[in-house]
Amino acid sequence: MFRQFPSTFYSFCRSLGLLVASFFFGHAQAQGVDSRPAFLAETQLWMNNAVLTLRSTTGAAPLRMEATLGELDSRLRLAPCAKVEPYIPVGTRLWGSTRLGLRCLDGSVKWNVFLPVTVKAYGPAWVIKGDVPQGTVLTPADAMEAEVDWAEEASPIVSNASEWAGQEAFRALTTGQAIRQNLIKPTQVFQAGAQIRVVAKGRGFHIVSDGQALTAGFIGQPARVRMSGGRVMTGTVLDSRTVQLEI
Repeated sequence: MFRQFPSTFYSFCRSLGLLVASFFFGHAQAQGVDSRPAFLAETQLWMNNAVLTLRSTTGAAPLRMEATLGELDSRLRLAPCAKVEPYIPVGTRLWGSTRLGLRCLDGSVKWNVFLPVTVKAYGPAWVIKGDVPQGTVLTPADAMEAEVDWAEEASPIVSNASEWAGQEAFRALTTGQAIRQNLIKPTQVFQAGAQIRVVAKGRGFHIVSDGQALTAGFIGQPARVRMSGGRVMTGTVLDSRTVQLEI
């Protein structure tokens, strides 16, 4: 009574069903892979331009900037928006691990969210060559030049060797550690009350006299001294015996 269909027909239907199923499964996978909001691509371009501007205003050696966008909170359900504006939140700096603001300007629902971002700034710096105990007075032999991420930590890099040589390690330093401002401190070279030499320099003259330190002396830092005539002045500590006055 019932017409018998060839087995080839059933094979064709089964193949067609598998093909349709694989199409929808593949489409769903493609949507999952590209699930990030479209406005993040434009945000990445905005960030790239922002860090290029930042590089030109650092006032330091040329830095190679990189900006990486993080992920929005997966719990967010943002309404469609035709125009999303990135902005830097008040008190935020595009440096290291930070955040960027995103606000909807053209949508049925206005929203404002924050996106985690990471900004790296690669450039030349001085790094420690071996373990240095706390309190050690650094010399040029303690460090070598290397490329580091200046933005990895908040404390600024000390890029000029003359600014860290002769300084004291604030804490124990390890191999490969970049020399930053928070890792060094001025070396104390005399106590308050010490007899010192005072060098006064000015336009067309150079005077050397004796004096007494009224404050402790740290290399490169200001110190108050009493001159032989009783006058109190402030100068810069040059070494363990000398304070220089600029007149």
